[in-house]
Amino acid sequence: MTSQLLSLEGKVAVVTGGTSGIGRALSLGLADAGADVIATARRQQQVEDTATEIEARGRKTIRQASDVCDRASLEALLAAALDKFGKVDILVNCAGIIKRRPTLEVTEEEWNGIINTNLTGTLRACQVFGKHMLDRGYGRIINISSLNAFAALSEVTAYAASKAGVASLTRSLAVEWSKKGVTVNAIAPGVFRTDLNAQLLDSTARGQELLMRTPMGRFGKTEELIGALVYLASNSSSFVTGQTIVVDGGFLASGVNQ
Repeated sequence: MTSQLLSLEGKVAVVTGGTSGIGRALSLGLADAGADVIATARRQQQVEDTATEIEARGRKTIRQASDVCDRASLEALLAAALDKFGKVDILVNCAGIIKRRPTLEVTEEEWNGIINTNLTGTLRACQVFGKHMLDRGYGRIINISSLNAFAALSEVTAYAASKAGVASLTRSLAVEWSKKGVTVNAIAPGVFRTDLNAQLLDSTARGQELLMRTPMGRFGKTEELIGALVYLASNSSSFVTGQTIVVDGGFLASGVNQ
């Protein structure tokens, strides 16, 4: 019974920002749980590479790039998914950008770019795919927020605001959509090592402080997010909506660690 509750067999998932870092790990985790997975992002080569990995797991996919800042590309992705699979059950919004800069030096263009991708981009995908889910009376939407939505990290103000917005958007959509069969939740990752941040985490004072603040004494591995994702994407979480699950090795609970 437990395995059936967590199984994603027969489900179709779309993961925006799903071809690198955390997004790639989540795409492959959904495939391992039984779902057919469309991992999409802006770079076609990364889409191709991730699709090959999904197919190697015996799952079906579509090789189609998209941009969360371009509503038409998301609509085209939905159309392609419906043409091949007839439905989309699961949406994971993982597309995001971050730029470190003192807040007084942040230009409105930089601010708007981060908000447009991280927050408005999540809204666009929720609108495009959410309408289909509401029409069907079933859906699982999982947005990716951040511990930065709850605790400030120096000089990433736009990113923090965008991710706090994602957590709030998650609650708002849950209130609107849950009676119609669509649950909306979020995952807030702590500090996870990826190819993009490995140098910062391993070789800077900021990385050392992040490590010190994490009670487990290590950074997360991207595959450690898969359990929370599969839970929220599956029937196990049928009465869970509007929640943000924090996966952070104890970071937000941390006071004095030594």
